[in-house]
Amino acid sequence: MTGRAAGREFVLTVSCPDRRGVVHAVSGAMLEQQLTIADSQQFGDSTSGEFHLRMHLVKEGDPLDLAALESQLEPVVREFGMQWRAHDLADRHRVLVMVSKQGHCLNDLLFRTRSGLLPIDVAAVVSNHEDFRALSEWHGIPFHHVPVTKDTRAQGEARLREVIAEHEVDTVVLARYMQILSEELCADYPGRIINIHHSLLPSFKGARPYAQAHDRGVKVIGATAHYVTSDLDEGPIIEQDFRRVDHRMSPGELARVGQELEAMALSRAVRWHAEHRVVLRGRRTIVFD
Repeated sequence: MTGRAAGREFVLTVSCPDRRGVVHAVSGAMLEQQLTIADSQQFGDSTSGEFHLRMHLVKEGDPLDLAALESQLEPVVREFGMQWRAHDLADRHRVLVMVSKQGHCLNDLLFRTRSGLLPIDVAAVVSNHEDFRALSEWHGIPFHHVPVTKDTRAQGEARLREVIAEHEVDTVVLARYMQILSEELCADYPGRIINIHHSLLPSFKGARPYAQAHDRGVKVIGATAHYVTSDLDEGPIIEQDFRRVDHRMSPGELARVGQELEAMALSRAVRWHAEHRVVLRGRRTIVFD
């Protein structure tokens, strides 16, 4: 998304009760604003009776202010009872990455961002350890050390809120951050915190999960990226990945494969979220490819 001019490209996402005429009405409203539909995906959910739509729109002629687009769509929103959001793609998605002592996901996100493979700006890195200060600063990204203990958790989260506000953060990404966030913090940022963990849960909790998995002779390992809620590791799933394994693999080899899967699943989840491809509906997600 680097270099996009303001008012030239938009993403529109819509959710509403499924009925005839939704696409026709939305397309007509976009035509009135001289917007070309570069891509459109839709999904009618027979289980919920909802209709979901994502449009990538390109402005012809003069640039279009986002407020004008919203105003044009308002009558359609009222008629169809829509929940919707419009995004100007010139506004880069700002991400705060949180990490503890395992850096594989952080390193992958920083590399992909620096290489232009992720449509985000990493605004800052926060950690409860100092291990990745040098890496973050080498990438030119501010690093904030926010120690957390049982007795200082409230102060730590207060400082985290300050950092989020200071850097105008859109989304927080937990890149193997090994501290539990409070219910209050999760509730204050709904759909704005993404986590990654191994998909062996709920089995093999705690330390050395891959050693535990090796002891049990697991045949598949994987990773899950999801939105964070007050239900620990049970938020709406954005992406999952997995790989078959067997008895020949040591605990260290299982951990290596697991880390690769975690990094890939997280990067895809972050990209889809930043490109406004994920529609959050209760405990599940609709993800447009």
